[in-house]
Amino acid sequence: MSDDLYDPDEIQLESSLGYYLTKARNVLMDRMDRALEPLDLTSQQVGVVLLLANGRARTSQELSRALSYDSGSMTRMLDRLEKKGLIVRNRSAADRRVVCLALTEQGIAASRQLPRLGAAALNEQLRGFSADELGTMIGLLARFIANGPEGSIASCLGDRADAADEPQAGSAKQNPA
Repeated sequence: MSDDLYDPDEIQLESSLGYYLTKARNVLMDRMDRALEPLDLTSQQVGVVLLLANGRARTSQELSRALSYDSGSMTRMLDRLEKKGLIVRNRSAADRRVVCLALTEQGIAASRQLPRLGAAALNEQLRGFSADELGTMIGLLARFIANGPEGSIASCLGDRADAADEPQAGSAKQNPA
């Protein structure tokens, strides 16, 4: 008897986990994008703004690594955020080759609104779920991610690699996306 959960002769698109994960991501991103319209931000741009706001990234390379974007995609996203007046690029005084990123006053103001908007969108999407069910979902997804290629868990959970062992529903309150 095999421990495999999918039989290659019987797998169907509509019954595959990948299908449901993709649909869930798309539904959540659509809801987040709608919630973020007043700030003229997209769900993909939120990560950049939050990482800059909390000092966890200062350069395009750090953002790309933290958010799993290639350098070209990150550059285009930063161009859009700069055009919107949310970020500025400055050359490092210590090393002129390095371009440091910072939020503008408008970017800081937007970052302060993100927790409220993100929580509202997540709460709407999780309508009908209990805190225990949310904790279970996060725990299962963390286990799923932990089964990925080396390094996948770190890119998802940041410095808390142990978070896969300790899913908490309350931890979802810390991140709006």
